[in-house]
Amino acid sequence: MKERDGRERPVCTACGHITFLDPKLAVAALIVRDGQILLGERGPGARSAGRWSFPAGFVERGEQVEAALTREVREETGLQVEPGRLVGLYSEPDETVVLAVYLATLCDSGARPVAADDLVELGWFSLGALPDLAFERDYRIIESLLASGG
Repeated sequence: MKERDGRERPVCTACGHITFLDPKLAVAALIVRDGQILLGERGPGARSAGRWSFPAGFVERGEQVEAALTREVREETGLQVEPGRLVGLYSEPDETVVLAVYLATLCDSGARPVAADDLVELGWFSLGALPDLAFERDYRIIESLLASGG
């Protein structure tokens, strides 16, 4: 390890190359229908298991961010969505993830979500009566949504 720019960074002992540990990009979808937001309960083995969050996941190398959003929503809910505006970028100290949060519109407003992947249940919740959210940033995301008029 070597200090550079005020941080300890891994260094190759053979050549002295300093490695910069870049964050991982993830996406989350805010899907609102009839004043309710779609949330998924995180399954066993997931961080914050038993708590609720937005359909979300990692962007693959070479994948367009909006394409990752539609893929993750489809994998976790079976729903087809159209990405909307970017709500914001969220990161936490000492976390390795930067989360890009988008509004997303259902392609079929009558479609029924089916929990899959790392979610065990899906539900539509009023913004004023949310279940226990998985991460502190999820509350900030909801505040941003409300402040922008949803």
